[in-house]
Amino acid sequence: MTPIFDHAPKPAEDPDKRGRKPGSSLLASRFRRDGYHIVRGLVSPARCRALRQAVTRALEPLQGPAEFEADIGYPGAPSARGALGGDTPRRLLHAYSRDPVFRRWAVSTSVRDWLRELTGATNVWLSQCHHNCAMTKFPGFSSRTDWHQDVRYWSFDRPELVSVWLALGPERAANGALLVLPGSHRLDLDRGRLDQHLFLRTELEENRSLIATASELELEPGDVLFFHCRLFHAAGKNETDAVKISLVHTYHFEDNRPIPGTRSAQYPSVRL
Repeated sequence: MTPIFDHAPKPAEDPDKRGRKPGSSLLASRFRRDGYHIVRGLVSPARCRALRQAVTRALEPLQGPAEFEADIGYPGAPSARGALGGDTPRRLLHAYSRDPVFRRWAVSTSVRDWLRELTGATNVWLSQCHHNCAMTKFPGFSSRTDWHQDVRYWSFDRPELVSVWLALGPERAANGALLVLPGSHRLDLDRGRLDQHLFLRTELEENRSLIATASELELEPGDVLFFHCRLFHAAGKNETDAVKISLVHTYHFEDNRPIPGTRSAQYPSVRL
């Protein structure tokens, strides 16, 4: 039988024996520099299958709440819910409360230990208000996502959150893999470089130079991407004939709390 357990980062297993604290490793230094880190094969094939099956059950028939491609109006999306392809889901919301298999992954020791290793934080909390979803890209009606930062609509004491993206299938340019601008989480851009929806304005030369530094992140099933909430990223359409599925959760730390009365405080966070 294939083991369902995932592996924690070896450098963080016993930091005291190594004479350092989590967050002080070379990996942590690179995470601070680049704003992202990929852990290859973090999740076992058995767990990936269980998670993908849970997503498929929630898609066929569709079990809400869900966000639809037509709701967001990104490039390539159906024009309205009543249009052709208007019933194409973009993400299944509230993943943590949907199924025990999602909950076990979202608060697993693998996630907790890697977040500690990369950031140095000891008290990690899962946000139920942001991401906390299964992202889907369907053939034919998936949209393109332009360059943006996830934190643009989030309200916390500080813009210091980390999202965890688990690939449940191969992710390539052909099916809309993520692209990132390494180090862009450290930039303080003038408001004029963003459009009304807070996407990078691609007609500006200074933005074109920044976008030229993009890295495309190819992932295999079980690979996990950790990325800073201020990291600029984008994604293309799914041009293949298979649905692309990923799980995405966002985490904050003890000293960085959601601001009361905002959407970020709508649901309680869960301590890992």
